[in-house]
Amino acid sequence: MNGAQAVVACLKEQGVDTVFGYPGGMILPLYDALYDSKEIKQVLVTHEQNAAHAADGYARASGKVGVCIATSGPGATNLVTGLATAFMDSIPVVAITGQVDTALLGRDAFQETDILDVTMPITKHNYKVKDAKILVDTIREAFALAKKGRPGPVLVDVPRDLFFEEVAWKDAAEQPKKMGKPDADFLICAAEAAQEIVKAQKPVVIVGGGVISAGTTAEVTAFVEKYHLPVAHTLMGLGAIPREHPQSLGFAGMHGEKAANHAIAAADLIIAIGSRFGDRQTGNVKKYTQDTKFIHIDIDPAEIDKNIGNSLGLAGDMKVILNLLMKQEATGNLDEWWQQIQGWQETYDYDYHVNRLTVPWALHQVAKNTKGKPYAFATDVGQHQMWAALHLRIEEPRTWLTSGGLGTMGFGLPAAMGAQMYYGASRRVIHVAGDGGIKMTGNEFYTIARLQLPVISLIVNNTSLGMIRQLQKVMYKERYIACEFDYQMDYAAYAGSFGIKAETVSTQEEFAEALNRALEDKDHPRVIVLNVWRSFVEPMIKGGARIDEFVEFK
Repeated sequence: MNGAQAVVACLKEQGVDTVFGYPGGMILPLYDALYDSKEIKQVLVTHEQNAAHAADGYARASGKVGVCIATSGPGATNLVTGLATAFMDSIPVVAITGQVDTALLGRDAFQETDILDVTMPITKHNYKVKDAKILVDTIREAFALAKKGRPGPVLVDVPRDLFFEEVAWKDAAEQPKKMGKPDADFLICAAEAAQEIVKAQKPVVIVGGGVISAGTTAEVTAFVEKYHLPVAHTLMGLGAIPREHPQSLGFAGMHGEKAANHAIAAADLIIAIGSRFGDRQTGNVKKYTQDTKFIHIDIDPAEIDKNIGNSLGLAGDMKVILNLLMKQEATGNLDEWWQQIQGWQETYDYDYHVNRLTVPWALHQVAKNTKGKPYAFATDVGQHQMWAALHLRIEEPRTWLTSGGLGTMGFGLPAAMGAQMYYGASRRVIHVAGDGGIKMTGNEFYTIARLQLPVISLIVNNTSLGMIRQLQKVMYKERYIACEFDYQMDYAAYAGSFGIKAETVSTQEEFAEALNRALEDKDHPRVIVLNVWRSFVEPMIKGGARIDEFVEFK
């Protein structure tokens, strides 16, 4: 077979059933090979960035490697933001880019860009294939690397002429799995950690996205239940333990629930599982770590002591580590600690009794209407993202898709599309966006309408870049600039131009009726535009403050 056919064969071998991309001259031979493939759907997007986000959303929803393809030059560079998004959130994606012929490399040929140097800081690894003999092995290695250990994006750049060269195909040899045994030092550390857990008077577990990547939600749930530990979630960790679990404190961090933040601030031991202690999670690190011990469990040794120093670090397979920690007898009594936590929960319980349409109220209605039903949620980035984390109730892993580390505006719609492609009819995606982010990638409504993907989009129209405006209020004395959309836009008409049923609502009654209509229309995309007042996300930690010190909005 030729190189292009070999790449398609590799994709089939890796279990790929969907690729997202946009054609161009240097990648066209691969598209030509896909023409003959019945097993792989190729999804033509409207922009290469959206191909990367869609592959990312597919990977988050499925746990498999997402795949995107693009041509050389601007096609490849348009993938950059999507690859950086996947890199920051440890999402397995393989990007295959076309490149100018090998004879033209380095000659500034039409649409030539050194995409390896461009993407080196934002990929787990990248390859430029210059010999057709190693093409198959390189593609296989890229998939293995994307999934191995801490997942991440990998890019393979292929000069166009290699797609035409003859390639010898050999089936991949089965690689035996090596199960390494923990060494003596590791076992001593695990035993020490287990003793710290039972000694602690005020322990808190923080679960991050690594729990979901590792597929250890059952093991983590069993662990916290055995020791009766309260559990807070990072933004990426939502769904790792059901929000309705009696030991779940919900979302914690800069805009986290007050009860969760108070518990973390008061804890004498924090057990972080699959979380990297990002700045939005900790606030002021010096105050965050004061009088608190830390146990840090992560697949990546580089994360131990990177942001939080002097932690008792356990780097490795999460299932192995949790199994070791479970061997300790649960002798601690946390009744007083739980009473204190429940007091915070009662004090700060959110009051949804308002007489006008607000985003928290609307998302509470979404949570009630979807409870126990097969839905997933994708968000863009901004105020609505924080409201969604606070007011939706994420009950299952891989049903919460959001850009955490990079905070990529425009992520939500193409990610929802990618996830919906994976779910098919088994689960429906509800997408939440702001009026800022939807202008960035809203053109993907075209693809969603063309494929009749039943995504429900809720567009929060507060005529502003809400989070920018919020920061300008808190940090810049309300000197609002470049954050308000004074020129009105009809978002329902915009969605309607793609043939999607869309409606605009301004009251609670209108939203409730529109939501019911959207949920009942199971076979088609729907859009609901929420015209709401400009307001601020609460809670919010004060700048440079401890995690339980909040801004008071007036």
